This record gives sequence, structure tokens and C-alpha cells, in this order.
Amino acid sequence: MRRAGSLVAAAALLAVSNPVWASVAPAQAPSQASAPAFQAAPVSELVAEVDIPYTKFTLDNGLTVLVHEDHKAPVVAVSVWYNVGSKDEPAGKTGFAHLFEHLMFGGSENAPGSYFTPMRNMGATDMNGTTWFDRTNYYETVPTPALEQALFMESDRMGYMLGAIPQETLDLQRGVVQNEKRQGDNQPYGLNQYKQLEALFPEGHPYRHSTIGSMADLDAASMETVRDWFRSNYGPNNSVLVLAGDITPAKARELTEKYFGPIPRGPVNTPAQASVPTLAAPISETTRDRVSNARVEISWAVPGMLDADAVPLSVGASVLGGLASSRLDNELVRGEQSAVSVSASNGAFHRVGMFDITLDVKPGQDPAAVEARAREILNGLIADGPTAAEVERVKTQYVSRTVQGLEQVGGFGGKAVALAEGQLYAGDPEHYKKELQAYAAVTPAQVQAAMQKWLTRPAYTLTTLPGEREAYQEAAEAPSGANHTPAPPIERVARMPKPEIAAVANVDFPAVQRTRLSNGVEVVYAQRDAVPATKIAIDFDAGLAADDASKLGLQSLMLDLMDEGTRTLNATQLAEAQETLGATISTGASMDRSVVQLSAVTPNLQPSVALLADVVKTPAFAASELERLRATRLSRIAAERTQPAALASRALPELIYGASSPYGRPFSGNGDEASVKSITEADIRADYAEWIRPDNAKIFVVSDKPLSEITPVLEAEFGRWTAPAVAKGVKDFSGSIPATTSRIVLIDRPQSPQSYIMGGEVLAAQGTDDLLVFNAANNVLGNDFLSRINSDLRETKGWSYGVNASVAGFAGRVPYLVTAPVQADQTGPAIAALNTQFNDFLKGGKGVTPTELERTVNGNTRRLAGSYETSAAVLGAMRTNDLLGRPDDYPETVAARTNALTAAELDAAAQAALDPSRVVWVVVGDASVVKPQLDALGLPVEVRSAAPAAQ
Repeated sequence: MRRAGSLVAAAALLAVSNPVWASVAPAQAPSQASAPAFQAAPVSELVAEVDIPYTKFTLDNGLTVLVHEDHKAPVVAVSVWYNVGSKDEPAGKTGFAHLFEHLMFGGSENAPGSYFTPMRNMGATDMNGTTWFDRTNYYETVPTPALEQALFMESDRMGYMLGAIPQETLDLQRGVVQNEKRQGDNQPYGLNQYKQLEALFPEGHPYRHSTIGSMADLDAASMETVRDWFRSNYGPNNSVLVLAGDITPAKARELTEKYFGPIPRGPVNTPAQASVPTLAAPISETTRDRVSNARVEISWAVPGMLDADAVPLSVGASVLGGLASSRLDNELVRGEQSAVSVSASNGAFHRVGMFDITLDVKPGQDPAAVEARAREILNGLIADGPTAAEVERVKTQYVSRTVQGLEQVGGFGGKAVALAEGQLYAGDPEHYKKELQAYAAVTPAQVQAAMQKWLTRPAYTLTTLPGEREAYQEAAEAPSGANHTPAPPIERVARMPKPEIAAVANVDFPAVQRTRLSNGVEVVYAQRDAVPATKIAIDFDAGLAADDASKLGLQSLMLDLMDEGTRTLNATQLAEAQETLGATISTGASMDRSVVQLSAVTPNLQPSVALLADVVKTPAFAASELERLRATRLSRIAAERTQPAALASRALPELIYGASSPYGRPFSGNGDEASVKSITEADIRADYAEWIRPDNAKIFVVSDKPLSEITPVLEAEFGRWTAPAVAKGVKDFSGSIPATTSRIVLIDRPQSPQSYIMGGEVLAAQGTDDLLVFNAANNVLGNDFLSRINSDLRETKGWSYGVNASVAGFAGRVPYLVTAPVQADQTGPAIAALNTQFNDFLKGGKGVTPTELERTVNGNTRRLAGSYETSAAVLGAMRTNDLLGRPDDYPETVAARTNALTAAELDAAAQAALDPSRVVWVVVGDASVVKPQLDALGLPVEVRSAAPAAQ
């Protein structure tokens, strides 16, 4: 299980294509007299668009192979799914499946060393591995000429693995897993999952323990015990291999027979059976954690994905708390305003599911009263059932997302995943079709019946209140008690050498076309026709940097309000219209750009663009909505002050840029308490008039339809849009950026099992400068799994789950940001180790090696083939090219320039840009544990509280 711990606190700002999204929780505005109707294509028409043709065959050793041809890009997705997850772990072996996910990246008998090295070298994209209750999977998308090597690698870790796991590797990966656990536990509410599983499932139930498992079980495992686990579960007859993309079934059969055919069949693994338990009586529990908001979580164990009630329960969850127009949102967030956010979901696993309701209580409100009101709303839905319109909106939204998600061949949501999941869990690669048909056919009565059957049973309710975190069993500081019982040597089996990679052709980036609407707004367009979908981004030259220092958070609050109602649609109507059309409209901001985006299925394009235009041109900015969102924003800021990465990214910008710089403010864009409290309705309207206007806009489009069909749709909605009389906004970068010297700011966050380290310096370079050579050098130093710093702190020392250093994608002076979540007892040594790596690389004569140069050049050129497979990736590249002043065909120029790089050029670029003596470090951790370590470094240390200064 890959936990979603933040590796870069300012990830949302690293590229213009990754804005800080405004939350879609529309607030109630005064009702409009007559809201326009939006006619959508029938769900049946959208369902008919979904088809993944495939060929299926089984090797003699039992390996099931599924092949899907898709020649839109010269890449092949390789996805291997093992029919083993944490539910299959017996008592005493919890966490084994997840541990093996780590071990299987560490090298195999005929491909020794980290698998990230050859995968990076072959240009793999969308590469990762995950473990969950029901499965373990590995996936990568590779250029077609690298397919044979990828299959060699996957077959080697399936059939020739155990001889490559020495005791030291086993111990190291135990330590990495412990840091992964710390990283998850260290988050607000990070311990709640353990409580939920133990309450819902009885002792001995396969789903009772978390996927990350017991650290004691991992420490107690001997080498031979670990080997037996692998032999029992990872054979070819317990696996599914999917190849999707630029390949034919005949070639797939030839290659799989060659590489996987010789692997002997393993024991038959029958996935653990698991009944759906019912609590004897309701269970309510209260806990305390270092959180800003009280949270109430109500959950039930329900049937798994193959049960007839799975789809009706999922539809019911969406109606209750999944849609933007959900009942909980309408009543608790917009109406009564007793909660700042709500959600309901049905997590359907193989054997069982978990239906969850989550209520984040507004400060000052009574959690028990909010819980009682939520139960009233649930009971009302069960008693009366959902409306036909609600169910239809859920159907349209689900099918629309499915259609758009299948543009990708691999990754963790594309065609390969759909085929693999169906085969693994249902024995049918086309199970996705049956699920779509179930959604299309589900009725309100079926939803009501399923909710009545399963959600009137006793529930587990967990209330988390702000306070000191209660004692819990932390991961050990190191796996010092690990079992070191010797195991006999593995007799290795010789096989063919690893195949070489043929020449990879340069990427063929889609042709970019340009036109202008009659009012002068430029349209930048590219075509992608793999799925019937259109993506539109309207970029405005504003962003978080447009905020005045006295009104931090104004731009993002104004953008939040834009999709909270228009002059013709109140917030609920706006949400319902999007859901009816299967469209998503989002507002957001990077540091330099503000954006309103539309994602739509093309059959509903015209009404979707009309809805987009309503949001952009005629937002209501109702005073009541401002007050509601102000309260939500203040709650969000309070939440940031409890989160390690958010605390660091709030503090660092001002430390390195200075308070007067437009870049010297919290990277989240949420502002601070004082500024948010001071923002008026007049401020919002003035900010909109200055920045969200046609003479400050550019429209980017990627669609399956040609530009000749797109332009009239845009012209009809935006061609007559005129700029207001007020002057266009101007960002002020005239102030100087202060020179920095290395120091440490320690933000005291008691009871932190892990410290979050974030360092930064402002480079002399602008984002609009040519940074290709420096970024290549930094792949070696900081911005890659195989980088010097990650290899040292994660793979050698085992102190961290992941370390990164990279340049944020600003247009002006760019920051170089280092992020390193590390176990608390190694905080000081980790900063010392980072400085050692930087100084050795820059000044110590340990520059780029020939091996690192080859890996970087190969990886950065070969990966281009898979980098622009989807319309979202193409749209992001077009917008980034525009922001940074690059030509439209920039992606096609990268390979030739990269192939010509030398180690000396990389060294010189890094040496010219970086100076470790200017890095300012922010450390978020328990000062009682961390400060003595930091004092020993000989740098000035300033201690701050995580709480805000008195206003």
C-alpha cells in the first residue's frame, strides 16, 4: 500500500498544469427564478462508447495473459497482478504482502540491484507497485522497443527472486516499511483506520488488520519464513499479466512464452473467504488527536464488489455524500453550515466492503448534534429512497469518468487495470462492462432496498476531538530485533541474458493549432481522439502571486466563489447541472496563473461549454456565500497548522523570498487568518474585475473534435465577452529577494513520530530560462527515486520513505525545494547527510558518473514516448509551454538536446545554480526530541509554535 504522504509540500505549484484546486462544495445562494435546463446525452449512449477489445490466453504454467491493442502511441503498458493481498495473511504474518511489494523492487537473481535503475533507463512512465487487501500489482508503461526488457524484468522477479534477497536487504526494507507507517501515522487522523478495522471485523477476520501490518510480525519473520510466503503466493498460476498498447496478440504470445513460459507453476492460492460481519450492537468511540476539526466517522461492513448490492450501495453513497449536490452537502455544509466538509463512500473490496460517512465538524458546533443530524438525513434517504434525478446524475457522472479514464492504456486507472481487475476478482476481463450496465440499469428502488438492508444494522462511530494524541504503539526506531535465523543458499537457475533496448523514436507531439475569437481571445488547440472527451482550460495571468500582501488568500477565495453560484444558477443547481452533463468544472491557481477548467464528454460539449461560460462570465459572488466560504477557509488554515507538510510550506516561502515578494507567501494560497477575515465582498468583485477578464485570458483545448468544430462552440459563449473599464491587474516583482544563509526554523509539533524536513533556496534563474541541463543534473542529485539523496536516506540508511529535491515551476525566480520526511530520532543526522550529499556533488569531486549520465539521458529521452499519451498530459504541456515561453513543439526538441549532454555540462550547471550554504531549513517535529539533534549541527536554530501568533 503506497500511502499518499506528501513528498513535495508545494506539489500543486510545481507546474502550471497542477493547480491548487478549489474544493467543489457549492454553497446555497438565493434561488434564481428560472434556472436554465441542460440537456444531456442518454447514459446508454455514453455506455456504448466503452469497449476494450482483448485477446486472452493461458500459458502452460497457468499464467493468464490479456492483450489489448492500442497503437495511438508507441508504448505498451505492462501490468502484473498477483492474487494475494493482506487479507490472505495468516496470524503472525501480517504485512508480508506489503513487505514483498518492497522487496520485489530491490532486484532479482538475473537483474540485481534496484528495479528503478533499469526501469528509469528504459524510459518507463506510470511505474509503481501497490498492495491492498486483495492484491499486489506492479505496472509500468514502456516504449515499444523496451518491452522485451520490461518482460524480462517482470518475469525475473516472478520466477527468479529469492536468491537476490540477502539478510541486509530484508532488514533494510523492514526499516523502509516502518518509515512508511510513520509517515501515515503522523498525519492528522492517521490512526483512525486501525480503530475502524478492529471495530468492524472480529478477531481472525481476513480484513481486520491493515495492509501495512504489524511491525512485530515483520521483525519476527525469518528469512526462510519470508521465502515460504513468496513460494506459496507469487507463482504464474496465481497471476494475471496484461499487455495494453502498441502490441499484437501474436507478438504478446511469443514474448510471454519466451520470458514467462519457463517459470514453474506454484501452489494454488485460493483467496481467503470472508463473510460480511454484523455488529451485535452499535459501537461508539471517542479519541483525541492533534487535529483542528472534530471529525465523526460512521461505518458499516457491507458486501464486496461482486455482490448485487455493491452498485446500489455505491449509488446511494454518492446521493448521500458523494455528489457535489449530495444530501449531506446540501443540508450540513450549505444549509445549516454545521460541517465544513462531508463525504460518503462505498469501498467495495473483493469479499467485503466498507460504507463510510465522514463529517468534519465546523469549529464551535457540537459533534454529537452534527452526527445526529447526519443520521436523520441518512434515515430519510432510506425511508423515501433517492429521486430518479439523483440516481441519473450519479450514473452520468460515473460513466463519464469511466469513459475519460480509459484513454490511458496503463497506470493505475487505464485499460490494463480494468481488464486485470475483472479477471482477478470475477474471472471475467469484461467485468467492467457488467458494472457499467449495472449502473445504467439501477433504479431508485434498488438503491433504497440495498441501503435499507445494510445501513439499518448497527454501525461503528468514531469521533475524533482536538487534543493531545492518545498513546499508541509506534513503529520501532529500527528493526533491531529482526529475526536473523540463517537460511540455506538458493540454487540459482540460469536463463537468457537481459535483452537490449532498440532505438526509441522521438516523441510525436500533436500539432498545435491557434485561432482567435472575435473579441481577440487566443485559442490554443490540439487533437486527441482516443476517447470522446474534451478538456478546456482558460488560463488567466494572475495566480497566487496576484494577491496583495495585505489580502493573502484573496485570489483563491475569489476563485472558490466562482463555482459557488452564478447569476442564473445557485450553487446546488450548478452542481446538479455538471452532474447531469457528466462534466467537471474546476477553479484553481498555481503561483503564476489562475484557471477555470472543464472536463466533458464530447456528446455533451455544447451545454458543458455554456455552463463553463456561466461560471467564468457571471459569477454571483453572493455575500452569504462569502461568509460561508470564509469560515471554511479559516477551518482549512487551521487544518494546515496540524499537517507536517503544510506547516513547512506555510513557513518556508517568506523565509527564502521575503515578505514583500509575490512568491513569499504560503504555497497553499489559502492566506492567513488575519487577511482572510479582512476580505470584503467589494474586494472579491474588484479582484475578479482586475484579473478574470478576456484581455487577460487564453483558452487551451484538447479534444477528439477538430478545431473547426470547437471554435464555433467557444465563439458562441465567449466571443462577445468584453473587458470591464477597470484597469487590468499588474503583479509587482520589483522588490529584491534577500540573500539567505543556512539556518533552521524548528516548528514544534509534539508527539510526532516523524520529522518533516523542508529546505529551500531561491536560484538566480527564472522559470522562463532554459533549465534543461540543470534539471538533468538534478535528476542525479535530487529529483529521482535513484537520486543521490533518496538512495542515501531511503535505500542505504532506511531513515525515510522518500526524499526529493526539485525546482518549482514558477515563471519568475524559481525556488529549489528539498523535502525529507524522516524518523524523528534521525532528524539532525538526516540534514547532515543531505548537506554531505550536496557538498560532495557540488564541491567534493563526486559529480555525475558515466552510469548516472547514461541512465539520465536514456530515461529523459525514452520516457517522452509515454509522457503525452493522454489529453490531460497534452493540455498540461501546452499550458506549461505557454507559461515558460517555450515553442509549441518543445517536447520534440528535448531528446536531441538531452542526447548531446555531457557529465561536465551537468556538473557545471549544478555548481552554477546551487549553494548549500544558502539553504534555509524548516523542520516540523517534536522539539523535545529534535532540538538537541539540530543544535549539534552548528547552525542557528529558531523554535516556533505550530499555532498561529495571536491576532
